Amino acid sequence: MRPLISLLLLGASASAHAETLDLANPGATLQVSAKDATLDPTVRKAADGRSLVAATFRPSPSPSLVLAPKQGSWHWPASGTLRLDVQNGMPWPVTLVVDIASGDKHLKTTVGLPPGPPQVLSIPLAATSPRAFGMQVGPPMPFDDGKTKRLVATSVDGAIDGGAVTTVTLSMPQPGAAQTVLFGKVDAVPGDADLRAAYTGIVDRYGQFTRTTWPEKIDSDASLKQRANAVTAPAEVRGLDRYGGRTDLPALKVTGWFHTQKQGGRWWLVSPEGHAFFSLGVNAVNRTDGRTYVQGREFMFTDTAGAKGAFGGASDSRSDNGSQRDNGMNHGRWWDIYANNVARTLDGDVEAAWRKRSADRLRAWRFNTLGNWSDPAFANDKRMAYTVPILIHGDFNTVSTGYDYWGRMPDPFDPRFVRATEAAIANATNGVRDDPWLLGYFADNELAWAGQGPQGRWALAVGALAQGPDSPAKQAFLEYLKKTYPDAGAFAKAWGVEAPDWNRVAATGFHAPDPSEAHPAIASDYIAFLKLYATRYFQTVADTLKKTDPHHLFLGGRLAVRTPEVEEASSRFADVTSINTYTDLPEHGFDVAEFKRWDKPVLITEFHFGSADRGPFGNGVAAVASEDERGKAYARFVDAAAASGVVVGTHWFQYVDQPVTGRILDGENAHIGLVGITDIPFEGFTRAVTTVNARVGGGSGGGR
Repeated sequence: MRPLISLLLLGASASAHAETLDLANPGATLQVSAKDATLDPTVRKAADGRSLVAATFRPSPSPSLVLAPKQGSWHWPASGTLRLDVQNGMPWPVTLVVDIASGDKHLKTTVGLPPGPPQVLSIPLAATSPRAFGMQVGPPMPFDDGKTKRLVATSVDGAIDGGAVTTVTLSMPQPGAAQTVLFGKVDAVPGDADLRAAYTGIVDRYGQFTRTTWPEKIDSDASLKQRANAVTAPAEVRGLDRYGGRTDLPALKVTGWFHTQKQGGRWWLVSPEGHAFFSLGVNAVNRTDGRTYVQGREFMFTDTAGAKGAFGGASDSRSDNGSQRDNGMNHGRWWDIYANNVARTLDGDVEAAWRKRSADRLRAWRFNTLGNWSDPAFANDKRMAYTVPILIHGDFNTVSTGYDYWGRMPDPFDPRFVRATEAAIANATNGVRDDPWLLGYFADNELAWAGQGPQGRWALAVGALAQGPDSPAKQAFLEYLKKTYPDAGAFAKAWGVEAPDWNRVAATGFHAPDPSEAHPAIASDYIAFLKLYATRYFQTVADTLKKTDPHHLFLGGRLAVRTPEVEEASSRFADVTSINTYTDLPEHGFDVAEFKRWDKPVLITEFHFGSADRGPFGNGVAAVASEDERGKAYARFVDAAAASGVVVGTHWFQYVDQPVTGRILDGENAHIGLVGITDIPFEGFTRAVTTVNARVGGGSGGGR
C-alpha cells in the first residue's frame, strides 16, 4: 500500500486563467500523493530570493509526487505553458518526468535538470518536438534569456483538455539513490512565448550556435578566412602508388582498373596498378550541404541576409516519406550557410579553389576516396579515387514496408523497373566508364528492405501480398505459392488463414499473418520470397551495369535497413557489398561471420561518431560524450574493420557538420563533420583520424 500524504499547499482555480500556485507558500488546499517520495514543507530561500521546498525521490522503479486540486480541476489555457520553479538539489544532473493529466488524457515530457541555481521549467500544454521546428534535435537546455534561466521542454507528447486538468505527476525513472529536487511556484500562462524563445536567435551570421563557445568558433570575417585557409601541409608519403595502393605489400593482379582480390586470407580492393588498397573515404564532400530553411523560421537567425542573395534559394521537402512525415517548417526559402562561408574565405574561382582546398585536406588526413554524394566535379581533378551513385527512378510499381524512410521499395519484377535501371545506368556511366580513378558504382541508397519492429523482417513480403493483382511483386509471390502448394486449401492450412481459393489471396488488401510457432511455413515462404525479391533486384542491376561498363566495380546498394536475404543476394551479385552502419564496431553492425562464410568482401559506406559540444545540437546516430572521444571511437572502428579480413574500406559520413537548424532534406542537425559549417577543420579530431588512416592505409605512417 503506497503512502498518501495530504498537505495544505496549493489552491485549485476555477477561473479561465489559473492563478499562480506556490508550493512554498500555500494559499489554499491541494492533495499531494507520494509514492516512494517525501516532500519537506520547510521553506528554503534560494540565492535569487525564490522560495522552494524539497522533494526527495527514493530508489524505486518510479518514485513520484502527484499534485491534484482538492476539489474539481484546474482550468488552464488550451495552448498555454506550464511554468514551474525548480532546482536540482544534487551535484549531478537528474531526470525529471512530468505527466499532466485531464482524466484519462495525458501530456508527458522528460527533461534533464542540471545542477546549479534555480530555473524556470516551461512545459507547453500541447504536443511539440524539434521536428515541428524543422530539426531533429532541439537547442540545449537550460538557457538564459537575459532575465531568467529557463529550461523549456522542447519534446512533449500526448494531449489534454487544458480546461479540466486533474493531476500533475512529478517522477523519476528508477534512481539508484535518493535524489532531491526543490520546487516553488507553479503557473499556467497563455501562449507559447517560452517555446518560441527557446528557438529565437540561436544562429549567428556564420551559421554558428549563439549560446555557447568552442575552440573553432569565430567572430569575424578575418578570423574565418585565416583559419579556413590554414591547411597543414601533408608529410611526404612513401610506399603508396599514385592511387593510394600499398607498395609495401605483395603485388596483386594488374588490370588498369580498381578490382577485388583475396590474398593471405583477407580481401582487398586493388588499385589499377595492382596494389592492395584499403578505401578510406569521406561522404558528401560538397559545397551545397549547408542548406537550411529560413522561411517561417526567420526568428531563429540573428542575420538572414545570406538567404536573400546568391546563397539563397527555394525548395519544398514535404513528402509522405518517413524522413519528412512529422517535420515542420520544411519548405520555402533556404540559406546555404556553408557555401556562404566558403565564399567569404576564397577569391577568384571559388568552386575550383574549394575543391583544391578540400582535396588537399583529405590527402593530408590520409583519406584516399571520395565517398557517395560528393561533388562530381572532383572526378575531373584526377587526384583521388571516387564513387558514383546509380539512382533508379521511374513509373514502376513500388511496395511499402511501412515506415519507408526514403520512400517505397522499387518492384524489380516490374518490366518498367528494368527499363528505368537501363536509363539510370546509362546516365551514371556517361563520361566516367573509361576513368581508372573511378572506384565503382552504388545502386540506390538505403532502400526499405525491411520495416520496423520485431516483425519488420517480413514487411516487404507482407506489403507485396497486400497489393492488388496488377502488382508484379504480388504476382511473383503468388507464382511461388502456387508452385509450393498443390492448391489454395493446402496453403490456407499451412498459413492458418481463410483462403477458399487463390482469388482470395490475389485480391487487394490480403492480410498476410506474422510468422508463428504454430505455422512455421509462413516464415519459410517469406524467406523464399525475400530471396527472390533481392535476387531479382541485384541481378538486374549487376547484369545491366556489366553490359554498360564491364571494367568498374558494382559496390552494392548501401544497405542500412536490411535482412539476411538481402545481404546474401548482394554478396552473390555485387562485387562488394556496401553497408551503412552506425555502431561502435563493424561486427556490431553486420554479421562478419556470414560474409566470411560466403567469402565475399564488404565496404562500410557510412559510419560516424558525433558529439554535442561543437555547435550543432545533435550528436549523430552513433554518439560519444565529447569531441575528444570522437577520435578514439574512429580508431577503434577503423582498426577493427581492417582486422576483419572481409572489410575493404570505411567511408566516414560526412565531410561538413550539418546546419544547426537542420538540413533541408530531413532536418538532421548533428556535429559529425571533419570541418564545421564555417569550413574550419576540427583539429584534434582530424589529427587522430590522420594517425589511424596512415596506419591502416599504409605509406610512410606505417601499416598492418
